[in-house]
Amino acid sequence: MLTKFLDPKNDFAFKRIFGTEKNKDILIHFLNDMLTFKDRALIQDVTFLKTIQDPETASKKTSIVDILCKDENDNRYIVGMQVAKEKGFEKRAQYYASKAYVSQANAGGEYHNLKEVIFLAIAEFVMFPKKKQWKSEHVTLDKNSYEHDLKDFSFTFLELPKFQKSIAELSTISDKWMYFFKNAEKTSDRDLEKLIGNDMIIERAYEELDRFHWNEEEILTYDQAEKYEGAYIASMSQKYDEGLEKGLEKGREEGLEKGREEGREEGKRERGLEMAKSLLLQGVDISIIMTTT
Repeated sequence: MLTKFLDPKNDFAFKRIFGTEKNKDILIHFLNDMLTFKDRALIQDVTFLKTIQDPETASKKTSIVDILCKDENDNRYIVGMQVAKEKGFEKRAQYYASKAYVSQANAGGEYHNLKEVIFLAIAEFVMFPKKKQWKSEHVTLDKNSYEHDLKDFSFTFLELPKFQKSIAELSTISDKWMYFFKNAEKTSDRDLEKLIGNDMIIERAYEELDRFHWNEEEILTYDQAEKYEGAYIASMSQKYDEGLEKGLEKGREEGLEKGREEGREEGKRERGLEMAKSLLLQGVDISIIMTTT
């Protein structure tokens, strides 16, 4: 079924909404809505930077750095959309954050000038099964006093599967963003009227997803990104199945070998008992029987 609104989780659509000069006010709005700023003012402006990618992932859709920007105070923001569940995702998040941090240093080594790196990821899978909330924020705290002395790194993860609210239950702008990411394709014009209220930025985000505002080339690029993402997910699923089958086969082999070993041990024990009985009947001393068997 052809829907009016496209999927914001699509790589091309995501960058169109949040990664262009034309729509950078949408990105600023989104970051201010989702991030917690305790020690400083909200973001007023951003400058887009070249995204971080290493050679290993340059040819694949595995980079989680969809958008890299800095604010008016030079603090760095990494914003990523992660659709496929990937082993070590939280480690790669820290890896890319550290690369963004190190990239600020010049040859003079002016470390006191290094600015904060804020990482924000929207994940279409459960990252932290033990956490009930869909949003988790991670910072470095003193182990004993819980003081926040090391302030240059923070990580915010939004887990879409944990968000279950209907339009009638949306009470905050954060709720509306989560609904947008999870249900944009299924949103009708009537639903949109209820959802928007006075939040014009949310309306702008939906307008960017309106397929009737896209030209033929943009739709083609969107479809290609969709196919590429689907192929990547299918590839990951195939690797998982192959790994599972390999693990089962190894388990079967180990089970058979263990059974054979136990059978050999049981046979030896039974032969020893038979020999002991035979020697007892012949009147052989028990100490000799014990040594023999």
